[in-house]
Amino acid sequence: MTQYQHTDALVTGLNQQSLAQLPSHVDTPTYDRSAVKAGIVHIGVGGFHRAHQAVYVNELLKTPGSEQWGICGVGLLEGNRGLRDILKQQDYLYTLTVRHPDGKIDNKVIGSMIDFLFAPEDKQAVINKLAHSDTKIVSLTITEGGYNFNPATGEFDTSNPDIINDINNPNDPITAFGYITAALKLRKEQGLGAFTVQSCDNIQHNGNVTRKMLLAFATEQDKDLSEWIEQNVSFPNAMVDRITPVSKKSDIDYVVDAYGVSDEWPITCESFTQWVIEDTFSDSRPNWDVVGAQFVTDVTPYETMKIRLLNAGHSVLGLLGSIHGYGTIDETVSDELFATYLRAFMDKEVTPNLEPLEGIDLESYKDTLIERFANPNIKDSLSRICSESAAKLPKFLIATINENLAHGRDVSLAALVIAAWCFYSDKEVDEQGNKLEVIDAMQRELHEAAVKTHTQPLAFLSLTSLFGNLSDQNEFTTHYKNNIEALYAPASKVKAIMKNVLDQKSN
Repeated sequence: MTQYQHTDALVTGLNQQSLAQLPSHVDTPTYDRSAVKAGIVHIGVGGFHRAHQAVYVNELLKTPGSEQWGICGVGLLEGNRGLRDILKQQDYLYTLTVRHPDGKIDNKVIGSMIDFLFAPEDKQAVINKLAHSDTKIVSLTITEGGYNFNPATGEFDTSNPDIINDINNPNDPITAFGYITAALKLRKEQGLGAFTVQSCDNIQHNGNVTRKMLLAFATEQDKDLSEWIEQNVSFPNAMVDRITPVSKKSDIDYVVDAYGVSDEWPITCESFTQWVIEDTFSDSRPNWDVVGAQFVTDVTPYETMKIRLLNAGHSVLGLLGSIHGYGTIDETVSDELFATYLRAFMDKEVTPNLEPLEGIDLESYKDTLIERFANPNIKDSLSRICSESAAKLPKFLIATINENLAHGRDVSLAALVIAAWCFYSDKEVDEQGNKLEVIDAMQRELHEAAVKTHTQPLAFLSLTSLFGNLSDQNEFTTHYKNNIEALYAPASKVKAIMKNVLDQKSN
């Protein structure tokens, strides 16, 4: 058993055997985990997956007759080795601490994951697992960057060295596309039906994007196989939502105090959760609607609402708050000016682009977002929110800017956010000179373009893979240049600039 040193006492590690000693207030798996089969293979076992899809599966497994819907996790990257080791020693159990805005805490142990395969050690084992007849769904949380598309064109990027490797070496894959295609080839050769490929990432039309990218990849590798995939594999679109901060040492300490056992990689999340899924599957599917998910014929309006309000709202607070010197989302939105700015952005620049949605009260939804962001028990770091902005903002924010420009609507609030992104990428420090943790695959390109802003005000917008032709849109660049000038002025303060933009917006 793993032991964890805490307040001078040795504490037993979480595993199947130690479940029996947990306090009664902890919600534990009530099903026989030894009878569960992995009908779902999930690639990219991060915190969000373990707070979202795995939780829905955990609740479903409590329903008799659902034993075929367990999860086998897959880690493709060397960085997943530590997670594999921890999950294995914990019998793939982990704790979930659900923190409500009012301070209430729900304590759970999630048991829906029954195995984890580490691809760098045995690639064929992963391919075989994906190809196994028990596997009905291959789900993904590989982040926006993992889908390998050009943000400006939406087309598959065949210049990626890992993709080139996978095209030329089908039996030695590196990427998710390489593994999925290899497994589908095996299924085809063995006369088995196709599995469903289900994206659970925050990408608009995530199923359509996954389908387009996988078919583009497969066409480069094996055109006949690509045609078979096109005819047989379903890629349901879905909207997912649950704020899940990065796990911290304090989360480990909390579990020891609340549970009486140690979990080396616990998950903390908010109480709100949402999953809207198009009901288009290649084979059978779990009855997730029994445990709170929603099956629909068209997820588009739901995902547009969420991406343009929640995800973009996160970026608004993240970039502006980081420059000011705040560290977390709740700290930022608790500042009345930031909350006012965010609500104005949602009301005046996002809402006009959203379709009416049956069953959704948009004003109430926006109120709930502010409440969720302000949850003092979810310390979601701004560095996490701002991470990989180059992959996120084209869909979350720039799409809204383009729609507003096309309809002759104002974009002044969003223009400041893009200017703040430039300043953030250039300076990489806040107003007090504290270094910011900038995490982005395009960090070098962003920084090099932003540095030129001192002599070329629109230099940052020259990254056309992100911004398209925004630099040619006078209605946008007028606001953008004014904000750049204000941000780069000596002793400038982002809050004063925000207030000025709001004042001009209300006039």
